[in-house]
Amino acid sequence: MEQEKTLTRNRLKTPRAAAVAGIAFSLLYITSLVLFRISVPADPQDAGTWLAGGKKAVNLALYLLPFAGIAFLWFIGVLRDRIGVYEDRFFATVFLGSGLLFVAMLFASGAVAAGILISYSATPDKFVESGIYTFGRTVVYQIVNVYAMKMAGVFMISICTVAVRTKIFPQWIAFLGYAMALLLLLSVGYFYWTPLAFPLWVLLVSTYILLTNLRDKPNAASPADKP
Repeated sequence: MEQEKTLTRNRLKTPRAAAVAGIAFSLLYITSLVLFRISVPADPQDAGTWLAGGKKAVNLALYLLPFAGIAFLWFIGVLRDRIGVYEDRFFATVFLGSGLLFVAMLFASGAVAAGILISYSATPDKFVESGIYTFGRTVVYQIVNVYAMKMAGVFMISICTVAVRTKIFPQWIAFLGYAMALLLLLSVGYFYWTPLAFPLWVLLVSTYILLTNLRDKPNAASPADKP
């Protein structure tokens, strides 16, 4: 019986610690995006002149990217834990699938960008002239600004729909999520800083969940704790 009590307490503590993952993802991804945006030109067909002086900032952004992806996986777990038994198979499949695809595209774009930097370091003059830079730069741009952001928008719409039905977070956050998701789906490519909408929304949701978990203390006389 004592072991059962310990396991129950550990399970109740898990969401409190894990809710920080969404905040960690938001801060890491925002930092990475800002470093990319201030170091790399908006035009995907640029001549690559930024490679000579902007490599350090981009290298730091690429270093943070895997940790952001790992934190986002934990954030998905937090949302599924919060939904609990009310999880709908249809929306759960869409939200889980779009979240995993977002992380996969994040890692793929980071790998291509790292390949560009390494190849440039080996043969700086020939690399830019060969056309490989233009190809790789365009691939990274398309993955990050088009496909990954579309998946982020689908993720937001699906989890906001679940939130409206299950009240896992306030409806005003859900409706704000709908608006920001439409922004990601329709305007990415027109506004350079639009991708920041996704981590900012995740930061809002994660902060709400963390504060809620800290306020809601488990009942001392819960059925599981009774002998």
